[in-house]
Amino acid sequence: MPASPESVPDAAHQAAIESLVRAEHADPFSVLGMHQEPPDGPVVVRTLLPGARTVEVVACAPGTVPTVVARLACCHPDGVFAGPVAGCRHRFRYRLRVTFDEDVLEFEDAYAFPPVLGELDVHLLAEGSHLQAYERLGAHLREIDGVAGTAFAVWAPNARRVSVVGDFCDWDGRRLPMRKLHECGVWEIFVPGVVPGDRYKFEIKGASGALLPLKSDPMALETERPPRTASVVSAPDRFAWSDGAWMGRQAVANHHREPVSIYEVHLGSWRRLAEAGGRPLSYRELAEQLVPYAVDMGFSHLELLPITEFPFDGSWGYQPIGLYAPTSRHGGPDDFRFFVDACHRAGLGVLLDWVPGHFPSDPNGLSRFDGTCLYEHADPRQGYQPDWQTLIYNFGRREVANFLLGSALFWLDRYHLDGIRVDAVASMLYLDYSRSDGAWIPNRYGGKENLEAIAFLRRLNELAYARHPGVMTIAEESTAWPGVSRPVWLGGLGFGFKWNMGWMHDALRYFGRDTLFRSWHHNDLTFALLYQYSENFILPISHDEVVHGKGSLISRMPGDRWQQFANLRAFLGYMFCHPGKKLLFMGCEFGQWAEWNHDASLDWPLLDLPEHQGVQGLVRDLNRLYRTEPALHQGDCDPGGFEWIEANDTTNSVLAWLRWPVAAEDQDRFLVCVGNFTPQPHHGYRVGVPAGGRYLERLNTDAACYGGSNLGNAGGVDAEARPWHGRPWSLSLTLPPLAVLVLEGRWSV
Repeated sequence: MPASPESVPDAAHQAAIESLVRAEHADPFSVLGMHQEPPDGPVVVRTLLPGARTVEVVACAPGTVPTVVARLACCHPDGVFAGPVAGCRHRFRYRLRVTFDEDVLEFEDAYAFPPVLGELDVHLLAEGSHLQAYERLGAHLREIDGVAGTAFAVWAPNARRVSVVGDFCDWDGRRLPMRKLHECGVWEIFVPGVVPGDRYKFEIKGASGALLPLKSDPMALETERPPRTASVVSAPDRFAWSDGAWMGRQAVANHHREPVSIYEVHLGSWRRLAEAGGRPLSYRELAEQLVPYAVDMGFSHLELLPITEFPFDGSWGYQPIGLYAPTSRHGGPDDFRFFVDACHRAGLGVLLDWVPGHFPSDPNGLSRFDGTCLYEHADPRQGYQPDWQTLIYNFGRREVANFLLGSALFWLDRYHLDGIRVDAVASMLYLDYSRSDGAWIPNRYGGKENLEAIAFLRRLNELAYARHPGVMTIAEESTAWPGVSRPVWLGGLGFGFKWNMGWMHDALRYFGRDTLFRSWHHNDLTFALLYQYSENFILPISHDEVVHGKGSLISRMPGDRWQQFANLRAFLGYMFCHPGKKLLFMGCEFGQWAEWNHDASLDWPLLDLPEHQGVQGLVRDLNRLYRTEPALHQGDCDPGGFEWIEANDTTNSVLAWLRWPVAAEDQDRFLVCVGNFTPQPHHGYRVGVPAGGRYLERLNTDAACYGGSNLGNAGGVDAEARPWHGRPWSLSLTLPPLAVLVLEGRWSV
């Protein structure tokens, strides 16, 4: 259609139009939409609709009959339509009626709406202190002036142009270029008619002018199922939580004094449905199957390998690309809320493995997001992680720190999670982590400590505990960094707990040795007590210990088949009687032989065999004992909860120790724990104890019901007034082979 004389653009408008159709205009709202030109002149409407044949302006003020008031002329062959509204010198409510081939559509014009971010939001985003940025950035359903749609906003301060693209605009980056808020570097637009389930991404022309690969939304609340990479407009959070009683109890919980036994789970491989092609369970199916299983086994918490959206199954979630979206592999956001709610109603806490240390370089992700190193350091000596070929966040950039802090709080706020376990903390703390000389940049004092990461972690813990006093923050920190689980105000990093990687390596090394040689390595089991109370420790047997050629937990045990099972039971008994909270990876609780495979289900058919049933029964009983006996959990983080009886019997590879309750009201009884770590039973083995009376045998890992030889002490033994080990009383015990005994003593009245 030829342009009418009044619609022929002048030179200035022509230049702007050419910029629009090349998708280069940095301020499309100054050209598109309704304007008075000049400011006191007639109203002109201008729109960019590639593929349109005709465009009409329909006046649609509330309470009036919609009326066509102008037909716009095509003033550029790539789909720019413009024209005046005859006789009108003031703005009004309008819609566009557009003919595309045979289809006639009528819709609101995105360029008729004001900015969606308020002044306070802009200020806080610029300041890097908007801890609920996820409520403003990303995609959010809104209603403006009675019009329903979706507000999109994304941080890309160095971009020349940003457009939102999706099914609603045929993925054409020319259609919906966004408005830039220069104060905070955010681009935003309200798009009428966009509804939950619509897919979208951002098309960004970078700082150099080059068009980047389409970017997924860093703040997306929902995503397509990988390997597809689009973000998805999410429905509002209207989930009806029913975990109020749980949340009330957790708000005042003191986890240092309470039992914490964690079942670490990879949701994609815990159990798969063979009858459905081996697919993983959905969140709702996991609520029906995993939750009652973990409760029956006596665990207090589930720890989920990362469920923040990630592109590659083989990363197990540790290379996330969507820190605000639960992975769509198992369902949508409400399905995950249903799962968490089911856990809480059953008395299970939920912990999330969370990865703020690095991110993958997938082109649709955060890498060079606006054409510059926005989220990552530009210098690879700071911004590249060689171990995992990933990129490292720039923790010193306030907007990046705010993005990460907001993610942690988001999961606690919106999904009621009970804590986060921060992955690979050591890689964050040290600038020279896994780097050779000359391949890292010292801090401003010439040291190797990452000062920005330290400040970030401290702020993370301050915020988490200030806003949610009953949560747990847990560090996977593999070095001797001091004060990881000490408060920030005492100079620590502020975590609630730290994984005891030293205990894990020493204990697995000891139990992996042939029993003939254990007497020369006794200190592998005793050394951990020298530093046990320097931190608040969790004893982890995690996923990392059953992959990459390490073998499963039981396959690492020496001896014949009977001894392997006995060693495994003894190890589990030793672990649960040792001070420290507990973590056990799925499959270890029933002695799976194969290494963990993220692409397959656990070997549940093994539970048809009595030996595996025995291991599972032992873990169930260990959890019950740990949770019900104050002596086994109150002193996990208190040196008053542990005392050696015998730590030096290297000849027999025997250890004996006391576990004490630390709460005054529970100090009427205590536990004596004895481990014999050779296949040789001992009869009449004497152990000193603090009080007389009868000592009940509360647990014996060699019991027949666990698959053992059933050697023991017939349910209990009486103390003799015979001093031993510096104590006035002693017990003459039968120590079964490769076994741990737990006996309960009481103070004589």
